[in-house]
Amino acid sequence: MTTGDYTSDALAAELAELELTSFSAAEAVALGLLATDRAVSGQLAVVIEVHHLGRLAYRAALPGSLPDSDDWIDRKRRTVERYERSTLATKVKYEERGTTFNEATGLSEREYAAHGGGMPIIVTGVGVVGGFYASGLPEVEDHRFLVSCLRDLKAGRT
Repeated sequence: MTTGDYTSDALAAELAELELTSFSAAEAVALGLLATDRAVSGQLAVVIEVHHLGRLAYRAALPGSLPDSDDWIDRKRRTVERYERSTLATKVKYEERGTTFNEATGLSEREYAAHGGGMPIIVTGVGVVGGFYASGLPEVEDHRFLVSCLRDLKAGRT
């Protein structure tokens, strides 16, 4: 059994579905605002970050979020940047093998987190151009929150 009953294949398909045709600095901010609006309306105590071309483009620490979430986002960001897939996909890959991410890779839990809440931003024909992160909800909910926001961005519902 894997976290959220996800499979590597399903998570890879999901990531492919979320591939964008472009992702500018303005779109990074729009994604952050979309996520913030959704979190505020749902009274979600989360921290949200959007990165574009190696730079922080957007950050919000919503009411009730904890300083610990800042550290979680840093660790999720390192994992996304290293593996170029969602943090949940990284976690599930190792669960399917009967191990954990940190055991299998030897990477420090202080530096890397394979827990839901980190997504690469991929542009067709270009590759990874940024990342989208949330922390504060249970990890599967962090992941689903990001996916929902990316689907709306892609559909033009910003």
